Amino acid sequence: MTAPQTPTTAEELRGAGLRVTAARVALLETVRVGDHLDVESIATGVRDRVGHISLQAVYEALHALHAAGLVRRIEPPGSPARFEGRVGDNHHHLVCRSCDVVVDVDCAVGHAPCLTAADSRGFSVDEAEVIYWGLCPDCSTADTAAP
Repeated sequence: MTAPQTPTTAEELRGAGLRVTAARVALLETVRVGDHLDVESIATGVRDRVGHISLQAVYEALHALHAAGLVRRIEPPGSPARFEGRVGDNHHHLVCRSCDVVVDVDCAVGHAPCLTAADSRGFSVDEAEVIYWGLCPDCSTADTAAP
């Protein structure tokens, strides 16, 4: 018996009801190999793969991919929107106050504990966004080494 094959990017786009274009394939692949990329970085990655693409086209494609659940958008306060390919789970993020690096962190305890609000006020909660702020290891070391 053979293991199930991972769908291609084009198959994922079709499965989400989206039209398959070279730009969308390049965009989704750029987000997935990147690390919490902003729109400018994504546009550069797409241009490296397929040539010219307008920034507006990148925004429109990101909106469609986000709406289809193929990419996740995070917006740490004071920072531009960032996109990642890790979707379908309830993970959170660590953000460095100094260099703005963003990394994933799993929920602290058990199965999606932060989806249980102390008072949901009648909302049907399906996602929680937690951002931990601090200094990354490199910036912490640099901060303590400064005179």
